[in-house]
Amino acid sequence: MSFQNLNVIEPILRALNNEGYTTPTPIQEQAIPLVLQRKDLFGCARTGTGKTAAFAIPVLQILHEQKQAAKAPDNTIKALILTPTRELAIQIKESLDAYGKFTGLRHAVIFGGVSQQAQVTTLRRGVDILVATPGRLLDLIDQRFVNLGSIRLLILDEADRMLDMGFVHDVKKIMAKVPKQRQTLFFSATMAPAIRQLANTLLTNPVSIEVTPVSSTAETVRQAVYFVPKTSKQSLLKHLLADTDIPMALVFTRTKHGADRVAKELNNFGISAAAIHGNKSQQARQTALLKFRSRQIQVLVATDIAARGIDIDELSHVINYDLPEVAETYVHRIGRTGRAGANGMAVSFCDQEEKAYLRDIEKLIKKSVPVISEHPFKNVTNAGNNRPDFKPTGNNNQSANRSSTRSRNRSGFKRAVRF
Repeated sequence: MSFQNLNVIEPILRALNNEGYTTPTPIQEQAIPLVLQRKDLFGCARTGTGKTAAFAIPVLQILHEQKQAAKAPDNTIKALILTPTRELAIQIKESLDAYGKFTGLRHAVIFGGVSQQAQVTTLRRGVDILVATPGRLLDLIDQRFVNLGSIRLLILDEADRMLDMGFVHDVKKIMAKVPKQRQTLFFSATMAPAIRQLANTLLTNPVSIEVTPVSSTAETVRQAVYFVPKTSKQSLLKHLLADTDIPMALVFTRTKHGADRVAKELNNFGISAAAIHGNKSQQARQTALLKFRSRQIQVLVATDIAARGIDIDELSHVINYDLPEVAETYVHRIGRTGRAGANGMAVSFCDQEEKAYLRDIEKLIKKSVPVISEHPFKNVTNAGNNRPDFKPTGNNNQSANRSSTRSRNRSGFKRAVRF
């Protein structure tokens, strides 16, 4: 199956080829034809399945064909993509730029946390597709800088996260300003009752597609857990990151304060790191992401909300410094690695108080997470209850020797286990 088999038009095919994309993912294969048939869609897919392209490609195609058929220029907003976070909004805009570079369509992104002046200037020039977070969009609507009266396509991305973040009332206010005669695409990582209820109020005779249920994890992601006392987590993290085989790692903490503390400790230890969370300025978050993507820093420490939508090519490791309280969040976290068929590693630290969270995670994913029992910070009471150890694969003795030497030099002991 190729994008050409999905009847994608030549300008978009050319852009996809430039990006190196020739074969659609399962959700793209299912969603693109349905959207091109102008059907409402309820798509359920976990992080990393390619759902941004699943709606971006057909939306670009529909608007391009309408623009070609139009007899006069039209500066009104024709498609609105709502998303919960600034980072995800920016990434969607970047995807539209890449896939739509030969269509002549204009895209813009608006979000809070920065001055609105540049965004208003862009809107005044005319925009075909608007990507927005709910709060800033409502602000600009109230100031009469945005009119949604010409919307033909409405896309809600990460709808479950929008509910989690308390945006449901803002979303409903926005819906009241959009024409009822429209095509609506609704994407979520879960099909929880509250999500279905919201979808039922927005969609008309939708087609539902579900790709890789949220309870499943990518086969390309190897998982492991360390049982470690809470007070030793920082030492264990430094110990692991001293390994040269971890070129970049996304580390998750439960709190903003925890993210700042971990990043500070790593930098003090000589491992380059930055933290992103809701209290950071937009400029600080974007700078940290840019440095991480360009490998200027080795570690990005993030809270769940700040990391939602982060898409880092070739991310080798995700480390759960704190286990999440909600099991599904674990699946979202580790989905940041092992994308597009690449191999990835997801490591979790589990202290005594977090064992209940680990049990919930294993119940959800329907398998046990292998334990790495031999490490310098193990505690007999947290030894893993005789569960199977993680088994490294491959033969990397030379790399292991380099890593061991580096670890001795930087942390005073030799690594007990590689992964």
